[in-house]
Amino acid sequence: MTRQSNYAIRTLVYCAVNEPQLSRVAEIAKAYGISELFLFKLIKPLVENGLLQTVRGRHGGIKLGKPADQITLLETVRLTEESFALAECFEEGADCPLIGECDLNAALREALGAFFDVLAGYTIADLASKKRSIRERLGLFELEAAATV
Repeated sequence: MTRQSNYAIRTLVYCAVNEPQLSRVAEIAKAYGISELFLFKLIKPLVENGLLQTVRGRHGGIKLGKPADQITLLETVRLTEESFALAECFEEGADCPLIGECDLNAALREALGAFFDVLAGYTIADLASKKRSIRERLGLFELEAAATV
């Protein structure tokens, strides 16, 4: 799994534990120690596919586009990964002399299927279930207190 998928999932969890407030990209980037530019790039497909919503304006930000219990890890990873080719023989037009005779492709397809099955069994809500401790670790209580002052 790439960093892009990892931080896309983390961003969705951040938004889930920060509900009902809007989350700001700058705060998410700071919490995870990544650049805002990288974060903007990775949330683009999440917004385009309805996992996140943007709210414009002075007090704008991002929020989940649908309930956290309806966003699977598999859905997120499929949007953020470019390829699931585990070996050259997975790619179209592969030029391997053993295609059709080697069981590596079948074994890797089975492993990939198991990986997808596990990801499909978890939602963002599952990962955000320890909401209070996650909010504390991300510093969201301090942000909330500052916003009410």
